[in-house]
Amino acid sequence: MTEHMGAMEVLGLAGSLSLLAGWRLYLCILATGIAMHFGVLPLPDHLESLQILANPWIMGAAAVATLAEFFADKVAWIDSAWDAVHTFIRPVGGALLTLAIVDPADPTTQVIAFILGGGATLLSHGSKAGTRAVVNASPEPFSNIAVSTVEDVATGGALYLAYQYPEIAGLVALVMLAIVIALLLMARRFIRALFGRGRNQSQDTAAN
Repeated sequence: MTEHMGAMEVLGLAGSLSLLAGWRLYLCILATGIAMHFGVLPLPDHLESLQILANPWIMGAAAVATLAEFFADKVAWIDSAWDAVHTFIRPVGGALLTLAIVDPADPTTQVIAFILGGGATLLSHGSKAGTRAVVNASPEPFSNIAVSTVEDVATGGALYLAYQYPEIAGLVALVMLAIVIALLLMARRFIRALFGRGRNQSQDTAAN
């Protein structure tokens, strides 16, 4: 086992995991379970509640869900439908993952972690869904595959960094948060411009 994490490391790890769960909840569950099962990413004693993720049945279910998401996320509009369904699933999953990281001896901290973890996951999920809606507006089919693949690689790499080097997990969380906010702003601007263009066209048609 690694040394007991400090408060900032636990906070960074919880933040990283909750934000990443908004992109790839099942991959977060599967990667964490595999890493613990094979001892690649040992966890400190107070995080042993996460060992449930190393259960073969849970890893099997997470693997099936990860595979389904891998393919669904690369097809235009199917990815948006998948995101719509997971608007209710990802925040709860992210909140539970965050809950498993914090000290179980402090109920107040756990309640705060559950609320903030679910909120962070919902924020990240919103940025993903909004960005994908923008990408789906493109007439060619390859941008979905490219964006989805980048998300796969980024999530896997960020998970590795957060668990292998918990001292930089806070930095990972900050970078993730910056990316999430940037994507949300980009999607918002695009959607507003799209609706504005559509409104102008309707007015022109009505005038003619």
